[in-house]
Amino acid sequence: MPGPIQERERLQKYIAECGVCSRRAAEKLIQDGLVSVNGMVAHIGDSVDPRKDKVLVEGKPVRKEKVRRVILFYKPRGVVSTSNDPEGRKTVQSYFKEIPERLYNVGRLDLNSEGLLLMTNDGALANRLTHPRYGVEKKYFAVCDGDLTPEQADMLKKGVMLDDGMTAPAKLSNVKHNVKGDSTFYITIHEGRNRQIRRMLEAVGHRTLRLKREQFGPFILGPLRAGQWRELTERELKELDQMLAKPADRKGTESGERE
Repeated sequence: MPGPIQERERLQKYIAECGVCSRRAAEKLIQDGLVSVNGMVAHIGDSVDPRKDKVLVEGKPVRKEKVRRVILFYKPRGVVSTSNDPEGRKTVQSYFKEIPERLYNVGRLDLNSEGLLLMTNDGALANRLTHPRYGVEKKYFAVCDGDLTPEQADMLKKGVMLDDGMTAPAKLSNVKHNVKGDSTFYITIHEGRNRQIRRMLEAVGHRTLRLKREQFGPFILGPLRAGQWRELTERELKELDQMLAKPADRKGTESGERE
């Protein structure tokens, strides 16, 4: 009598769900010859049996974690959103050395941006949080130079043309002008183009002086200070799963969240 059918997974999907990186980044690792399966260099299109195949990424074994961890982290300015940095700058990973599970950041905040960054070992969850089809909103506190006029604010609300196409409409609120002559406001987007808010402000004639992410989906930065973090509760995880059960009715870019 034949045994059970062995379930196999696409290699890049397996790597992503192990919490190593996104599927797109996993494909790049495979193309660069940095992934092996059972001692053989892997190729795009390969599949694996998670129960018996041995997968190495850059010489390190990867496997799906049994304990799901999702952490809300206040990334300080000057910290890089990568696992290692060739220039020797401090990375987000340096804050989680005592955690046994392999964590990676959900999307990115650029070097000079700060605020809420989610860290997890759940690759499938990270993919849903950053994929445009789910339309997860991110809210930022921003400071730009000069006077952000009502006309310029309206341009941002309608969407502006960047070198990689038109942005989706943004939400703006609480626009004020400080004593230095600069403008402060809150801006919410659901796309994830590289340095998107900074480029949107440049498109309407302003330079970003400060950018702090205050909210990611239902999660608020709250009282955390730069460098501090906390784990999501079981209730929060359940709410997150429910929120991501159905894709949002939005059209976004195909890039991962990287502001």
